[in-house]
Amino acid sequence: MESLTDSTLLSETRLNEKDVNRYWKMIINTMSEGLLLIAPDGTILMVNNAFEEMTGYKAGEIIGNPCTTLECDACEMILNAGDNHWCSLFSGDKDKNCRCNLVIKNGSCLPVIKKATILKNEEGELLGAVETLTDISELIQMDHEINQLSRQLEDRGGFNGLVGQSTVMRNVFELISKAAESSSPVIIFGESGTGKELAARAIHLCGPRKGKPFVELNCAAFNESLIESELFGHAKGAFTGAYQHRMGRFEEANGGDIFLDEIGDVPLSIQTKLLRVLESKQLERVGGNRTVDIDARIITATNKDLYRLIMENKFREDFFFRISVIPIHLPPLRDRPGDIPLLVNHFIEILAKKTQKPITGLTAEAMQAFTRYSWPGNVRELKSAMEYAFTIADTNHIGLEHIPPRVADITQALPVFASDAGRFAPVFASEAAPLPPAESDRSRLINALQQTGGNQSKASRLLGISRVTVWNRIKKYNIDLDNLTQNLY
Repeated sequence: MESLTDSTLLSETRLNEKDVNRYWKMIINTMSEGLLLIAPDGTILMVNNAFEEMTGYKAGEIIGNPCTTLECDACEMILNAGDNHWCSLFSGDKDKNCRCNLVIKNGSCLPVIKKATILKNEEGELLGAVETLTDISELIQMDHEINQLSRQLEDRGGFNGLVGQSTVMRNVFELISKAAESSSPVIIFGESGTGKELAARAIHLCGPRKGKPFVELNCAAFNESLIESELFGHAKGAFTGAYQHRMGRFEEANGGDIFLDEIGDVPLSIQTKLLRVLESKQLERVGGNRTVDIDARIITATNKDLYRLIMENKFREDFFFRISVIPIHLPPLRDRPGDIPLLVNHFIEILAKKTQKPITGLTAEAMQAFTRYSWPGNVRELKSAMEYAFTIADTNHIGLEHIPPRVADITQALPVFASDAGRFAPVFASEAAPLPPAESDRSRLINALQQTGGNQSKASRLLGISRVTVWNRIKKYNIDLDNLTQNLY
């Protein structure tokens, strides 16, 4: 028998139109994009396997239903009753390509790129439309991760960006490590600028959720009407300007951690809704009627006295107990002056690379001013002072003339506490004699202990300092707590 040529074999095995029609379902089911066929009246006629995986809807559940079941926020309904087309998709001949959000079977939002093409027969009659859906949720998650990595690079060093070797900071690091392994809510107390955001991020990075999203929200930045939408999302048309579905921060953080800074500024009405979400692990978007399951561990932070707010009926007590399972107190910088040289060196390393200036340190006088200054703005203020110095200085060392006047002013000085100065003595400490203990600090502490009946925790809240600091100062000033409390009665 005469052998067949390659071209003959090719023509014998090539798929013809009949074969394509036979295998077309198998072909479209190999697609990674979701595909659906829609009739001119909006009825879903067919979907592929990828669509089922993306949306959670099985073909038998969705076929025969209107395409509005997916609540696509990019669909523009033509409201003119006299128009032949109920949807703008069928009003033209051009392909439609857009980014939008779908509401899938479990109630959550799915961000997709949608492309739609009109189908017509040879006579130009409208048969329907075919739409392809590309899931971009992983791309959005990748963008979040890139932002997180950028922040980590900027804040590198120390314990996930937190810098310190003092006893109180080492205790904080240990507590963060333990809290990270738990799924319980964490609340971080601390003055403005102490690094509450860094502590929250460290909890995320040290725990099993580190590969999942870390979503932040400053509650003080939004009014009552906006913060609900930010937290829980909203449905299209929920209010004026709600042109699309909006995924809330809790949904974005699903599987990971959500950090709510300035939790003391959240209105009571929102506290009630947050409490319900934390208890039920479910939420409803503003203007929506579908329940969404969420799994996000909540981390909160505040620089306010929540106990006082509870007494003033400005903060819900039940909500406080729900979010404060694991409390962490960040000490102010004035309570750990031995860490100041470490922080200075940390910011010098970062700013030197950023500015390309050959600055390697501070003069003895400048470091002395840094260690004596009270730093009411804490680490954030120190960082700003270093940025100021890098802008002004044109020498290898930053001097008094390069630092902000308020820092250089000796009248702003704070004594170096003996508890820190021993082991964590600042650079050039031998050239700077420590100032005498502040009698006013001792008097304030005694007064606070007298007011609280010797309760160190209540005294710490009254003074706005950590309980560890109260204990250290009791030792430092040789305060006889038993004798003090006996004299009260």
